[in-house]
Amino acid sequence: MPTDDDITQHHDGDPDDAIWLAGGPLPGPVVIVEHDPAWHTHFTTLAERIRSALGPLALTVEHVGSTSVPGLAAKPVIDIDLTVADPADESAYRGALEAAGFVLVVREPGWHEHRCFRLDAPAANLHVFGPGCPETIRHRMFRDWLRIHPEDRALYREAKEAAAAVTNDAGGTVMDYNARKEDVIRGIYARAFASAGLTGSD
Repeated sequence: MPTDDDITQHHDGDPDDAIWLAGGPLPGPVVIVEHDPAWHTHFTTLAERIRSALGPLALTVEHVGSTSVPGLAAKPVIDIDLTVADPADESAYRGALEAAGFVLVVREPGWHEHRCFRLDAPAANLHVFGPGCPETIRHRMFRDWLRIHPEDRALYREAKEAAAAVTNDAGGTVMDYNARKEDVIRGIYARAFASAGLTGSD
């Protein structure tokens, strides 16, 4: 299991380590819309599809990201964390996920052996990690914190809208948009970590 330090450390992936199989980071524009209650229904349907495709190989399937936080504006793309025994062993799960409509778009061996699959309809990113990965713990903590802290939901919304505006004006990608939100995201993480007793103070 990851230590407190593993969880609270920001493990940024190295862009040069990413192996893109389908195009690369999505280009803009970045569109932020009001929260849609249908996103939860989309996740439930996709989770059932994933579990049906993988059976016991799907150790956990979690709705994460902004679409998992009621009341939070977001890009209309469902983010899902899937835990499998070994994400590097693509032969164990890739074929079944692709048969279910998910397309592998990137491998990041240096970032927890992360794999990302995309689905077009409903739009979704499926993130594959291994057991005990600190990133999946962080994602759940961030989601759960925002669900019960409206002040940070509002702060994050402002950061998302500002980042989207600058990115769209500059003709950037989703990766550029994510980078422009980073300071606010880390501030929210710091408060969540401190509240959970993982760090000394907020």
